[in-house]
Amino acid sequence: MARVAFLGTPHPAVPTLESIAAKHDVCLVITQPDRPQGRSKEPQPPPVKSTARRLDLEVSQPSSHSELLGALEAAAPLDVGVVVAYGRVIRPDALRVPHHGFLNVHFSLLPRWRGAAPVVRALMAGDTMTGTTIMKLDEGLDTGPVITAQAIDVDPEESAGELTDRLSRMGARLLDQSIEPYLAGDLVPIPQTDEGATYADKVESSDRPIQPWDDVRSAVNKVRALAPDPAATLSIDGEQHKLLEVAAADVSPPQGRWQLVQGIPVAGLADGAIELTSIQPPGKTAMSGADWARGRRESAGTIG
Repeated sequence: MARVAFLGTPHPAVPTLESIAAKHDVCLVITQPDRPQGRSKEPQPPPVKSTARRLDLEVSQPSSHSELLGALEAAAPLDVGVVVAYGRVIRPDALRVPHHGFLNVHFSLLPRWRGAAPVVRALMAGDTMTGTTIMKLDEGLDTGPVITAQAIDVDPEESAGELTDRLSRMGARLLDQSIEPYLAGDLVPIPQTDEGATYADKVESSDRPIQPWDDVRSAVNKVRALAPDPAATLSIDGEQHKLLEVAAADVSPPQGRWQLVQGIPVAGLADGAIELTSIQPPGKTAMSGADWARGRRESAGTIG
């Protein structure tokens, strides 16, 4: 049984934490501080913290590198650290605390999509295949040597939320299969190549809008990539709406216009149109495009 420090924050990190805790001594869980959420803006614990409390594991929420390093050193000796979507770069002095370093569960087939948002960028690019990689962290940005990896096909209608869920469960299985052979020296990390490397930049507000001059394929991919959160946006009659699901439409309104087609809102883009299958108006909950249309007096208008 290994002594493990686990670092992670959002829901996709939970399957790996649960899997490790079932077989090893997770002596410390490190996660981001509680953040204000929802309309109340009350601080809420990250999913990893809630899971760790349920599993009766010690939790630390450092707000600086020095606090992170101190928490790791206090938990030493450690056999290995495990990182899944922690949300902060781990500096070299912290990487050296566990005897066997840190293993990272990364949701892409490295070296493709190194960086903060691999699932989002894969879907935006229209990738038909992705996967999960287990690597040993080094000082670079997802440049460490690879322990193991597994590829999966991407469903053409799959959202980022759905794909991330599949990859997180796959990552938990891969790490479970790999950690003991790695610690025993039977699984030797293989250096990455930089050939074919791409970078998954953090999602910015400028990534979200769909514009009338966009093509249908890129618009559909963007909606998939940003669903369910933060979601792509479309300005309809001057109001920003979140788009949670769209599809290529057979009937095309003029570019920059929307209209109802058999009770479904359809928006005209540069080379065709998209059907607004699931939409969230400002200040309201998500609803089907048909329900949204029933609540409006207009049957056509502008986008962009």
